[in-house]
Amino acid sequence: MPGLRGRLSTVVKSKISKQLDRAENPSETLDYAYERQVENLQNVKKGITDIVTAKKRLALQQQQLGERGAKLDAQAREAMSAGREDLARAALERKQLTVQEAGSLDQQIAELESEQRKLIESEKQLEAKTDQFRSKKEVIKAQYSAAEAQVQLSGAATGVGDSMADVGMATQRVLDKTETMKARAEAVDELQAAGTFEDLSALGPGQDDVDRQLDQLGAESAVDDELARLKAEVQPGAPQSALPAGAAGTADRAEAQQSAAGDGEASPPG
Repeated sequence: MPGLRGRLSTVVKSKISKQLDRAENPSETLDYAYERQVENLQNVKKGITDIVTAKKRLALQQQQLGERGAKLDAQAREAMSAGREDLARAALERKQLTVQEAGSLDQQIAELESEQRKLIESEKQLEAKTDQFRSKKEVIKAQYSAAEAQVQLSGAATGVGDSMADVGMATQRVLDKTETMKARAEAVDELQAAGTFEDLSALGPGQDDVDRQLDQLGAESAVDDELARLKAEVQPGAPQSALPAGAAGTADRAEAQQSAAGDGEASPPG
């Protein structure tokens, strides 16, 4: 338990110290310290004033005791002149008491004067330190203000740097997208120039490469049939059965035209 209490105490003190550090304003702390020094200086001055006042009061009492001693001495002389030695003795005894009191006052006044000299010396030293601290305080406050302004400017510069970094990244992303679009456009142009799009459009819906090859074979067979028909038309004496129906009619008409042309050439002009 003692160890646990010690740890808890340390944690609490550290938390309080951290909060105090956050709440503490160096400028206010320096001003408060200067005010305390000024207050101490004023207390020293007040102490000197009190000592001087007490010394004057003792001096006044000492003066009164001296006057009373002189009066008692005169009374003792009068009593002796009147033959009253007893009265003269009583007056002298009282005079002796006043002299003793005055002597004790002298000692007290001397002690007060010594204390006054010490306080005056302390006042000079404390006043010099207060003036020095006041000048140093203003310098420290100026340095703190400059450092605080520098921290704020650094924070602003950091924010600007972050913002510029974000802008740079966004710009780079736009450039990357632009380059990608340009590359895609160039690829489309190349595919279009190569006829890839026409080949793809020639394929019917649901056709693949096998279907396209079969259609091509069918087209080549039709071309062969047409070529055979043309050969039959242009070659004389071709068997009619080998020609299609349309091709046979065409052949008869060609033969009739050839016979008519021959008859015209054989008959002489009339």
